[in-house]
Amino acid sequence: MEKLIITAAVVGGITLPTQTQYLPITPQQIADEAVRAAQAGAACVHIHARNPKDGSPTTELEVYKEIITRIKDQSNVIIGITTGGGAGFTTEQRLKVVPAFKPELASCNMGSVSLSARSIAQRYKDEDYKYPWEKGYLQMLDDFVLKNTFTDLDIFMQTMRENHTKPEHEAYDVSHIYNTGYFFRKGLIDTPVWIQFVTGALGSIGALPEDILHMKHTADRLIGPDNYQWSVIGTGYPVAVRVATLAMMMGGHVRVGLEDNIFLRKGVLAKSNAEIVEKVVRIAGELDREIATPDEARAILKLKGIDKVNF
Repeated sequence: MEKLIITAAVVGGITLPTQTQYLPITPQQIADEAVRAAQAGAACVHIHARNPKDGSPTTELEVYKEIITRIKDQSNVIIGITTGGGAGFTTEQRLKVVPAFKPELASCNMGSVSLSARSIAQRYKDEDYKYPWEKGYLQMLDDFVLKNTFTDLDIFMQTMRENHTKPEHEAYDVSHIYNTGYFFRKGLIDTPVWIQFVTGALGSIGALPEDILHMKHTADRLIGPDNYQWSVIGTGYPVAVRVATLAMMMGGHVRVGLEDNIFLRKGVLAKSNAEIVEKVVRIAGELDREIATPDEARAILKLKGIDKVNF
């Protein structure tokens, strides 16, 4: 098996400050979390930006620039930037980070998806929320579609190719693997194709072993096992740890972090992304999976290198 690429998704666009006091908000907090996750064993960090005043998702380029510059100044970690952003942003707002910063990696959602956070909303009363925007944001998510039409995908992948940014193809369901296979056959995706199986969220495919095996077998048929690398995201606890362990056993890679799961173990909040990464590293050790360094992950994924970004 190849060495294990661990990605740390340090803040995301859905996790609320109300859910955990340990969610980073300011550019310095997000950057510090990313650096500590890299020190713990993450070869890649997946970056969203937040409004430093209230923790709400933002697409402001200056906020992104401060975050990613702080990370690069302290670490050789691969910096992947979201083009999902958060609920309510336009396609143009989500994509502008790619030509602005020319990152090594950027997420590329491979189809429209309707995700609900109603299970989070049901836990809180009005007086529980830390910031006024949070309740309305959860309600908006329940009637929101993250739009990724084929026209959008044409633009996303063309923009990434022009800026030598590798797409991280986010597949929330089997149809998204079919979409990835379509673009691969058209010659619009370079090998190795880098796919994230997003599992366990309400609105995505489930996180049972059968679900992940189905995703993997579909990618094998449509893209070819020698043409892609894959990673698994599990949403919530204990799903995140279980699917990570399964992926490691199967030769895949893993993404963890406070974007996807806020718990270290049952009932115990993770105090940092680094704690979650350290747990994955321990499990990988028991499975005899060596951990990839950032440069080893760059070689596996054939990335352009940190010296060729625009920040």
